[in-house]
Amino acid sequence: MPPARFFWSATMYRLPERLLVDNPADRYSIGDRSPGLVHDPDGGLTLYVQKDRPTDPAQAANWPPAPDGPFTIAIRVHGPDASVLDGSWSMPELVVSD
Repeated sequence: MPPARFFWSATMYRLPERLLVDNPADRYSIGDRSPGLVHDPDGGLTLYVQKDRPTDPAQAANWPPAPDGPFTIAIRVHGPDASVLDGSWSMPELVVSD
């Protein structure tokens, strides 16, 4: 997870407008202060970025709704650790699945 002294968040934006993604879950960002997140056994956090709500409750808890089309996600790290600032920490690899 992003090493932050204060908090981190991931916010979904629809492209090309760069507007928040309107969605039935009324969830526009997800982060360390989001209630009910389900952590992986190793302490990590998997986000399930997709248009439709996952059927698995644990995946749905970690679901930032994506639009049906192009989007971008802005990751904000408030009070970043030095590793974020010097580039030695990087985001985990994005995994695309069917």
